[in-house]
Amino acid sequence: MTYVIALPCVDLKDRACVDECPVDCIYEGGRSLYIHPEECIDCGACEPVCPVEAIFYEDDLPEQWKDYQAANAGFFDDLGSPGGAFKIGALAHDHPLIAALPPQEQAS
Repeated sequence: MTYVIALPCVDLKDRACVDECPVDCIYEGGRSLYIHPEECIDCGACEPVCPVEAIFYEDDLPEQWKDYQAANAGFFDDLGSPGGAFKIGALAHDHPLIAALPPQEQAS
């Protein structure tokens, strides 16, 4: 099991979760953040610090965002498991599900 980042993160990428993650498993794509399912240790530190409540334990993912579980995992299909986000930095691409979304307006 792992945590999943869903729609509220798209185009926001607050990064509070990145700072909180003890194992550096939250990677930055062009429009969203992604949790590496094999590197995540299920500690839950990321979930309460997300200001837009975009992070869910995979079993608790709301039905309307179930596709984000596959999108989070699929983001790493070509990337593999680099062993930490910090050393590779932000990536310019996104999973096709996220890339195809219209721009998300953020509440002020």
